[in-house]
Amino acid sequence: MLSRIFIIAATDEEASAVKEMDGIESVAGRSFIGGIEIDLLVTGVGTVATAWALTKMLSSGIRPDLAINIGIAGAYRDDIPPGSVVMPVSDCFADAGIDTDEGFYTLAEAGLQDPDKFPFRKGRIIAENDFVHKVAPVISTVNAVTVNTATGSEEKIRKIYGKYNPDIETMEGAAFFYVCAMENIPFLALRAVSNKVEPRNRDNWNIPLALKNLTKGLNVALQKIG
Repeated sequence: MLSRIFIIAATDEEASAVKEMDGIESVAGRSFIGGIEIDLLVTGVGTVATAWALTKMLSSGIRPDLAINIGIAGAYRDDIPPGSVVMPVSDCFADAGIDTDEGFYTLAEAGLQDPDKFPFRKGRIIAENDFVHKVAPVISTVNAVTVNTATGSEEKIRKIYGKYNPDIETMEGAAFFYVCAMENIPFLALRAVSNKVEPRNRDNWNIPLALKNLTKGLNVALQKIG
C-alpha cells in the first residue's frame, strides 16, 4: 500500500500541476492525497540539476514507495498533439556520445559504455514495474529521449529521429530514470506535450493546455495506483 510519493518537476510552473490535483490537502505543512503523503521536489532544468536534487533528497534518508517525474515535453509524432498526456516507458541520454566527421556515436557505440550494464538495456533505461503496468491502460506509453540542448533545427531533428525514433523529448527524463533505477525506487513519468519538435517557434506552443492536462493525467494515474 502506498504511503509516500515523491513528485519531481524541473520548474515551478510544471510543479503547479500538483497543486491543482483533486483531493490534495495540506496538514501541518505537509501535503496529502487520500492518506498518501506527497513530497514535491522542484529540481531545476536539465539532467545535472535533476540528478543532484533527487540524489540529495534521497540522501536525507527519506525513501518513497513511488517516484513520479512530471513536466512538459516536445513530441516528434503528429499523432501526439499539444495537450496529450503520455507516460515514457523508456529513455536515454540522446546527446551523450562522440561527435566525429563520420557522424555521432553514442557512448556504447564508441566503446565507452556497456549498453546492457544496469540500469541500461540496449542503451536505454526502462520503466517497468507494477505502477507502470497499472497506469498503462489509461495513459499512452511512449519512448523518450533526453537532451541537454532542446531540439529546434531541421538538422538536429533529422539526426535525433533517425538514430532513436523517439516519440517525445525532454531535458530531464533519463536522469530521473537513472537515479531511481540505481536507488531501486519504483518510478514512472508523466509528460504533457506542449509543442511539436520542429524548427523552434514558440508561437505554436501551448503550455497552459499542457499543464492543465498534466494535472488531469496525475489525477487519473493516482486513481489507478492509489
